[in-house]
Formats: sequence, structure tokens, C-alpha cells
Amino acid sequence: MAKKDVAVGIDIGGTNTVFGFVDRSGTILGEDTFKTSQYDEIEVFVAALYEKILVTSQKIGNSINVVGFGIGAPMGNINKGTIEHAAGLPWKGIVPVADIFKRHTDLPVIVTNDANAAAVGEMIYGGAKEMKNFVVITLGTGLGSGFVIDGKLVYGHDGFAGEIGHTAIRPGPSNRDCGCGRKGCLETYVSATGLKRSLLKIMADSNAPSELRKYSFDELDAKIIHDAAVRGDYIAIRAFKHTGQMLGFKLADVVAHTNPEAIFLFGGLALAKDLIFEPAKEYMEENLLSIYKDKVKLLASELSTQNAAVLGASSLIWSIKES
Repeated sequence: MAKKDVAVGIDIGGTNTVFGFVDRSGTILGEDTFKTSQYDEIEVFVAALYEKILVTSQKIGNSINVVGFGIGAPMGNINKGTIEHAAGLPWKGIVPVADIFKRHTDLPVIVTNDANAAAVGEMIYGGAKEMKNFVVITLGTGLGSGFVIDGKLVYGHDGFAGEIGHTAIRPGPSNRDCGCGRKGCLETYVSATGLKRSLLKIMADSNAPSELRKYSFDELDAKIIHDAAVRGDYIAIRAFKHTGQMLGFKLADVVAHTNPEAIFLFGGLALAKDLIFEPAKEYMEENLLSIYKDKVKLLASELSTQNAAVLGASSLIWSIKES
């Protein structure tokens, strides 16, 4: 029996790294995850990742043939195979992740921005299959974005186009510090971490009762805040509304720049559904130029039950095999 060709898609996140063995149809035949933050040295991280990939492949059995590795990561540069100055990762500066990975394999290794990988996954396997112009916003530990215009992913001059998470929503010295070294970046307000920061600010400025007052910052996470909001917690609901408003305000700019058919929200924070979608849609429409109003769909990723970044990263390998 012939072995099935698979590409390994790898999504390196600020908290977790996820990988999966993906066939040409987008079926994930096996996957696993582990903590990114446990590894202070990139060489140790890559060695541990590769070992875990081997272990997982053995569990799948002898029915697969790995043809390459696609990697999505914050500030990933497809031109150089590097991760460059990623604020949310343990490794600083310019990290030659593709070259380090190639110490373990002779197969192709391609690196790109994690949000770009998610956009590719949405285009090939998800809700953007028939679309030529759309945007994917990834809402996790930070905020990423991938832009597809006229059917092509936008990389820009040196591979870093579309970093709206690090555009200023509130510029000025008194605004929130961002891991990138600047202040007032969108992801300091619109991300799982930004949600927590907003919640604690709202809580400090209000006397309203909240079940969340018993938690420290480190104990809180987006799911705890979401569950409290679903139960009607006033502070949690306000935190989600504020986060959605900030996102919607910035999406109005995105529409003006790219005129997309749709904007897809992907990631843990997007799973809050109406808590984030309703204020985001309202504020986007409120701030749009009239020629754009009621034309742009704000949609949940159709890959929300899978890992869009893993699928998108794996598809990079299929693209080079078919070129």
C-alpha cells in the first residue's frame, strides 16, 4: 500500500506551539502541542519540537510520507526563513529558525508569519475559498493579520506587510506598553492579554461587584473572563465590549486600505462570538466611509474547530511542490 504524502504544519505561538500532519485535502492525520515558553534557547526548542514530531509520526504509523515542514510564527519572514524581533516569543532579535530546523532534516522548511499562514488556510480550506479579497485577524496572546488582495497573499517589500497588531490605536507616552517596545499598539487592547488589561482597568475604576475580583492578573485568562461574561458579570461584559470596540475602530481603517469582501476573526478570543463580534461590527460600521458601509462581512473562521495556522503553514509545502 502506497504511503500518503503529508506536510507538517507548525504554528509557533507565544504560549503554545501546535503541529499537525496534513494531507493534500486538508485532513489533519495527527497533531500535538507543547509550551513554547518553556524554551529560552531556540536550538533547544527546535530539537524538542523535532523530537516530538518524530514521536507523533510513529504513533500515526508507516502510512505517511512527510514531504516538508511549513512554519507559521509571529514576525516570520518567508524571504529569509527567520523570525525577527517577535515581541511575544522567548527568543529576541533575528532568529534563523529555518536554518536551525534544517540541521535535523533534508526536507524543505518554509517559515512565514503565523497570521499569513492562517489566511492561506482560510483561502484553501475555509470560508474564503471563493474569495479574492479578504483579511484574517488572529486573536490570541497577541494580534496578527493576513491580507489577501486579488487572490494573492500580501508580503510586502521584505516580508512584513500587514502587521496591524503593531499599529497605534492610542499613540502617546501615557498609553499601554507593548512587547515590541512601543506604546498604544492595537494588540495591547485587542488580544487575550489586552482583554485582561482592560478588565483590570475597568475593575479598578468601578465599584461594581464582579466574581473576577478574586483573581490576580496571572490567574486570569480569556476563558475565565468569557465564562463570567456569559453568566452576566458586568465587568467582564464591559471588558469584552471595550475590546470589540477597539477592534472595530481599527477594522474601519483596514477596510479603507484594502476594500475586502470579508474579514475573518480566528483564534481563542474569537470563540467569544457575539461578545466580541457585535461591538466590533457596530464600531466598524460606525467609523466606515459611506462608500464601504454594509458591504464588508465580519465572519468567524470556518476553521475554528481545527488549527488554521497549521493548515496554512502546511499548504506552503504543497505550493512549492506544485510550482
